[in-house]
Amino acid sequence: MKQATPPSSIDDLQVLLEQEAYIADRGLATSVYLALKLQRPLLLEGEAGVGKTEVAKVLASGLDRELIRLQCYEGLDINHAVYEWNYARQLLEIRLMEASGSVDRHTAARQLFTEEFLIQRPLLRALSSTKERSPVLLIDELDRADEEFEGFLLELLSDFQVTIPELGTIRALSPPIVIITSNRTRELHDALKRRCLYFWIDYPDFDKELRIVMTKVPGAAPRLARQVTAFVQELRTAELYKMAGVSETLDWIAALVALDCAELEPAAIDQTLGMLLKNREDMEALRGERISDLLNRALARG
Repeated sequence: MKQATPPSSIDDLQVLLEQEAYIADRGLATSVYLALKLQRPLLLEGEAGVGKTEVAKVLASGLDRELIRLQCYEGLDINHAVYEWNYARQLLEIRLMEASGSVDRHTAARQLFTEEFLIQRPLLRALSSTKERSPVLLIDELDRADEEFEGFLLELLSDFQVTIPELGTIRALSPPIVIITSNRTRELHDALKRRCLYFWIDYPDFDKELRIVMTKVPGAAPRLARQVTAFVQELRTAELYKMAGVSETLDWIAALVALDCAELEPAAIDQTLGMLLKNREDMEALRGERISDLLNRALARG
């Protein structure tokens, strides 16, 4: 049974997250709880693959809310993020007016720039929701968007509203739950950060990552789960171009389970390394003796 209202305590929130197969430490759970309690946006930063986006997904699922996702990218603008006018439909309406002989410039302007001709993009959809439960708005990888786009967000994040010149200000009846993520490929502006609660999600330690692995891939043998977790933990101490995140750990052990591996061996690692590392130079640097060395250290640990 999904929970309709936000949890009444941090402990309850941790239980809700665990029911959705998300393992959160006390610090993250506290930040999420305060974001819900204070109705403030939550900015989550950290390396790729540590579970930032997943927070929004599990909140939407656990609280039975609609998830509205805005995936950021270079060149993202207000037309793709907030709203745009349905120009094709407006043009058709103008032609119908012309055909009926009832075209008046001022009247047409009033009729054409109404909500009927408005295309709602993710941010406006989140504010305009009329559902009983406000949605979860995920603004994902904001650091990938241009700096100018952050200016569009300031009004929304401070007052949960946007201004459309032709229609005026549209304000949320009930503030959405806003989760913003960043991989910190660039620094976000202080003006945006001041409007948010903040938490940095780091790579998990051995015990936490093992819990995540056992929760997300229950079909993995306990011995294999410990060995894989220990190997990844050792791998993160190596000098690599791109560290393996938790998502890569889960992909890798799922691949090993699919190959019926009962324990970690050099051959299995070599054959499935592309599930764990996404950079050719990193893969080449690890093959051979380095894999054996990391595996021996992992086996001693796990």
